Amino acid sequence: MKIMKKYIFIMMIALMGFTSCGDEFLTSYPTEKQQAGAPATEGAILSNLASAYQILLFDSYANNNYNSLPLMSDLRSDDIYKGGGDAGDQHQLYLLSLFTATPQEQPAGLWNIYFTGLARCNNVIIACNNAVKVPTDKLEQYKAEGHFLRAYYVHLLWKFWGNIPYFEEPLSTPPYMARQLSSNEIYTEIMQDIDFACGKSDAGVDRLPMNYAKGNTNVGRVTKAAALMLKARVVLYQKDTQRYAEVTKDMAEIITSNQFDLFSDFKAMWLDQNEFCKESIFESNQLPEGKTWSSGWQGYGTNLPAFISPNELSAGSKTGDFKGGWGFGPVRQATWDIYENGDTRREGSINKWESSQYTARFQNTGLFLAKYAARVGYNPQGDVDLNYCNNLRIFRYAETLLNYAEMIAIHGQVEVNGISAQSCLDKVRTRAFGVANSIPVTAENIKLERRREFVGEGLRFWDIVRWGDTSILTESTPLSTRTWNDNFKYLPIPQSEIEKTTGTEFALTQNPGY
Repeated sequence: MKIMKKYIFIMMIALMGFTSCGDEFLTSYPTEKQQAGAPATEGAILSNLASAYQILLFDSYANNNYNSLPLMSDLRSDDIYKGGGDAGDQHQLYLLSLFTATPQEQPAGLWNIYFTGLARCNNVIIACNNAVKVPTDKLEQYKAEGHFLRAYYVHLLWKFWGNIPYFEEPLSTPPYMARQLSSNEIYTEIMQDIDFACGKSDAGVDRLPMNYAKGNTNVGRVTKAAALMLKARVVLYQKDTQRYAEVTKDMAEIITSNQFDLFSDFKAMWLDQNEFCKESIFESNQLPEGKTWSSGWQGYGTNLPAFISPNELSAGSKTGDFKGGWGFGPVRQATWDIYENGDTRREGSINKWESSQYTARFQNTGLFLAKYAARVGYNPQGDVDLNYCNNLRIFRYAETLLNYAEMIAIHGQVEVNGISAQSCLDKVRTRAFGVANSIPVTAENIKLERRREFVGEGLRFWDIVRWGDTSILTESTPLSTRTWNDNFKYLPIPQSEIEKTTGTEFALTQNPGY
């Protein structure tokens, strides 16, 4: 497989002098040649921006924890189990899957990297506000990218923990702490950043382009379409009905831009050569190099493929063939069963292996996640299990279509520019089956199509919560017994962070139920 440098930011990262996360999770580290408040050249701004983008590459081995974002989301859904060697193998993930995470055992790696992301994005915005001799259009773009990335990282902290500390200035003096805001206050902060990224400069020009064509050297950077998609996720999760009409128009704007389309072959879309395809709105940019077992704060690879692939699988011989891994995240039989005959998304999302082909592990079902599965030739060097090049698809055009259908058919919004909810649902299903296969655009069908479309991408749990369908998460089966209550919408604040702030004016309050 030809290995290409896919990020323009890889060159910037090579020039960047950033410091990894230290003992204090809210400590903000200035970049090598740019101190907060000092005049900033374009090079200094780009250095800060590269540091902020790099956080996208860290989640699969977050702070030396196996906390891949899609997996941490889907473990609480009804699509997969924890798996691995036994219940004690990555025990914190088993607790997460059973809604019994504790302040001491949970995916705290995500807490650390996304707070570091917040600090790095603050540095970007501060540098932009102190820019010297930077062309206005570029400066507006850099600001928008910084605001988007801050909103993206904070929205993940908000979804996982709800009531979190928040800061926009460097915490450069002891005790390196900030005031805890309520989840509603955090929502307001997120939306301010998103609105900036989606908006226009003083000259009346969009700060961000709708998209970058494949082959453009800026592919991989934030676009307006990505910002609009983030807005949709955040507004829908908050159930902010006052902004539903706006989100509907946003989805219509992406659709009518004609800059995106569904990739015709669902199963092939996940191959390396089809990254940044016409369906991609925003994705991470993993490269098969740089991560080591000693540090989760460097490199460009991802561990997720090794983590979710079956143990000791008999690998194929050609580049792109599936290979073995550690056996986490086995797919539930009920998830396989949601697909109709002829739906290519089933085999595109789930690998079904015979028992003779791999070694069964904990909570085995014979079904494994396929989209980000380990493949031959995708990690040719270094600590290979940490350095797969599978990009994480953060926003896809299919989500745009299903968002729009949901806004019209479930939330009662008015059609925009003559685009019907039925036509959007039909497009998604036509791609899935290769031929027209229409079903009525009902709430039940839209919810089911979202589940079928996004298995393994980390959307299902958040959809269940925002729809209020959480009763399906209570279960008692041979492989999983758990009981949902509404306190479990948020994880407990990590105990280590509670202890750091005890006795200070910034003392953290634990989330209810923990």
